[in-house]
Amino acid sequence: MRIPPHDPPKLVMIGNGMAGVRALEELLALAPGRYDITVLGAEPHPNYNRILLSPVLAGEQTLQDIILNDWDWYRQHGITLHAGCTATAIDRQARIVHARRADGSALALPYDRLILATGSQPIVLPVPGRDLPGVLAYRDIADTEAMIEAAAHYRQAVVIGGGLLGLEAANGLARRGMEVTVVHLAPWLLERQLDPTAAGLLQRALQQRGLRFALQAQTEALLPGDDGRVAAVRLKDGTTLPAQLVVMAVGIRPNTALAEQAGLLCQRGVVVSDTMQTVTDPRIYAVGECVNHRGVSYGLVAPLFEQAKVLANHLAEFGIARYTGSLTSTKLKVTGIDLFSAGDFMGGPDAEEIVMSDAAGGVYKKLVIRDDRLVGACLYGDTVDGSWYFRLLREQRPIGDIRDRLMFGETNIGDTGHQGQSKASALADGDEVCGCNGVTKGAICKAIKEKGLFTLEEVRRHTKASASCGSCTGLVEQILMLTAGGDYSASPKTKALCGCTEHGHQAVRDAIRQHKLLRIADVFRFLEWKTPNGCATCRPAVNYYLISTWPKEAQDDPQSRFINERSHANIQKDGSYSVVPRMWGGETTAAELRRIADVVDKYRIPTVKVTGGQRIDLLGVRKEDLPAVWRDLGMPSGHAYAKALRTVKTCVGSEWCRMGTQDSTQMGKDLERALWRMYAPHKVKLAVSGCPRNCAEAGIKDVGVIGVDSGWEIYIAGNGGIKTEVAQFLVKVKTAEEVLEYAGAFLELYRQEGWYLERTCHYVARVGLDHVKRRIVEDAAGRRALWQQLQQALQDEPDPWHEFARAGVDERQFEPLRPEAQPASAPTEQGVPA
Repeated sequence: MRIPPHDPPKLVMIGNGMAGVRALEELLALAPGRYDITVLGAEPHPNYNRILLSPVLAGEQTLQDIILNDWDWYRQHGITLHAGCTATAIDRQARIVHARRADGSALALPYDRLILATGSQPIVLPVPGRDLPGVLAYRDIADTEAMIEAAAHYRQAVVIGGGLLGLEAANGLARRGMEVTVVHLAPWLLERQLDPTAAGLLQRALQQRGLRFALQAQTEALLPGDDGRVAAVRLKDGTTLPAQLVVMAVGIRPNTALAEQAGLLCQRGVVVSDTMQTVTDPRIYAVGECVNHRGVSYGLVAPLFEQAKVLANHLAEFGIARYTGSLTSTKLKVTGIDLFSAGDFMGGPDAEEIVMSDAAGGVYKKLVIRDDRLVGACLYGDTVDGSWYFRLLREQRPIGDIRDRLMFGETNIGDTGHQGQSKASALADGDEVCGCNGVTKGAICKAIKEKGLFTLEEVRRHTKASASCGSCTGLVEQILMLTAGGDYSASPKTKALCGCTEHGHQAVRDAIRQHKLLRIADVFRFLEWKTPNGCATCRPAVNYYLISTWPKEAQDDPQSRFINERSHANIQKDGSYSVVPRMWGGETTAAELRRIADVVDKYRIPTVKVTGGQRIDLLGVRKEDLPAVWRDLGMPSGHAYAKALRTVKTCVGSEWCRMGTQDSTQMGKDLERALWRMYAPHKVKLAVSGCPRNCAEAGIKDVGVIGVDSGWEIYIAGNGGIKTEVAQFLVKVKTAEEVLEYAGAFLELYRQEGWYLERTCHYVARVGLDHVKRRIVEDAAGRRALWQQLQQALQDEPDPWHEFARAGVDERQFEPLRPEAQPASAPTEQGVPA
């Protein structure tokens, strides 16, 4: 008699958050098909990264950007997801979970094993007015979207709570244009994560961004306005703060209501054993923020993922893993502010402290040592060695032999054999890179080599490294460059520049530099190009690499440029052209405007439009009219057609604006005049804002400069294109001269190392922000050399519209073609796209 196969046991999970779904991912890897899995999620979304709600609030990302497991993932793995469905009761005797769908209908799900991943609830202060419209907690995407909606209609906000979540909320609302005051009960910000000195530096940095603070302040009541919405916050000392939006970020508590109803032991969380089984019912597991393990509830993602791994191990019936607790570290997710803390960073009478403090430079480091071991670390401004300090904390290795060099970081410890090399090269294969997901350097390198990975997104998809909080992104990028970049040109999986060659972009650049190749023909001959004359893809790239590597020596080939750069104008869909004269920093004069108006009338130009880069675009110009239009305008080329500096957008700054802290218009004009003839791997856009309100949108430019009370903040690698990329903080400087030097040095580094048609955001993603900082911020002599090289390259560079001969412009291309005769000597455009 044949015995029918048993159906797989039913596994039901209540909660669709990061910890629970991570447990399912681990389970599927260990024992695929072992269970029939059903997930109940109260939110109408698939699993998303709650850690990145702050960038969504700040406008840096969208919900779609932070989805971790989309709808297809559940289908592909045979998981039934009931989104927008709330569990209402657990019948432990019958082993059934009762739930209610969004439409009100009931649902009953039998289980053999049950996972509680119910997370936590935000604490709402029991003060009068807490139920008023406009009073929100900050816990999920719905809260985030409500805050974004409020920021679009109201001006003033109060955030109650100066912890991690409160500061991230305050920063996001300020980025949305609101005036934000943070009310905090403790005497300094992040009192659980920072000491008073580091907190003071943080507060100063946030104040420069426009945030206000009321410390040692207790909320007494929330006051309504005439429309019934919250209008103000009254403090215990009688102070009243106007607010049409109040965000409570004062803490969380484990969500145990369902567990308590089911009779499970709960003591500030669902009590679990080291196998993540509830101590009341071994068929029921719990994971995440709802858990109490050995008296501790964790709210950070790394320990929750450690719990998830142990839970999956037991559900897969391996039965060997144990969760014994976690050592945690902290990082703030506010763009441009770096802080890290771990362990007992406050020290005490029995501890020794090593402190380095540079308040003017915004850098503070404090290491706490007890019994020859590192027990705590608090870093502000320079956190590159945070993961190494964290490793020393966890391993508890004696540090006596490296104590005198401990403050200077891992790459300066001589006995590692890695002195002077990058952080990535100093790591051993077994060293952990991504604390959230427990991914080692060896695992990342193996995936890169075996799967042929070349981008950060590919590494995240295959290894999960840097896919959670993102604090290890720079290190992962270094490992990617070290592993894929070092052997890039020799790898059989290298992406060739085009079909004419087996060589990649970097191999071509290296050959041009090392062998001083000065002509396209020299490159093709030396690298044994398969197609002798190249093609429309490789000729423009090789031409750029030549003139950027050997300026004033290499031979520029105008016929190896795209049609826009050959014509020095943007071709439009109807075959006409657009003309965009340069306006320094977006500023113009009545005389320039009159000339523009006269040109429009004279040449019957059909459309005149103000561009997003604060210039005027003349659209519909006939090609044969282009030289005369430029002659009559008498204005510099705007290079709107070129892989070059396009615009430097500015706000009016301190010269006119009552909010301005620096003269952004003059700074923008200075930058544009210094850089305007610069060709690059791709188009380059700059912006200068006179204050942290950032009216010039400096946060999404290739180089963005923001004026603050004490100087300028410089951001790099932003992009406002098809996929918006938020610029990353590079450095803070005091003078306009330093802005020119740092910005120019970065752009010259990009010119020398960027691949053709690679935007700055993709260049920085490829080489890593740490690499750029080492070359630009840490190496003063190297920075000055790069700035000098750029100035030399641009010196005497001709304006193509006013110096035809020196610019190598072929004037024959502007002669109209007569139907009765074609020019006998028409310039060849073979291999270059028209």
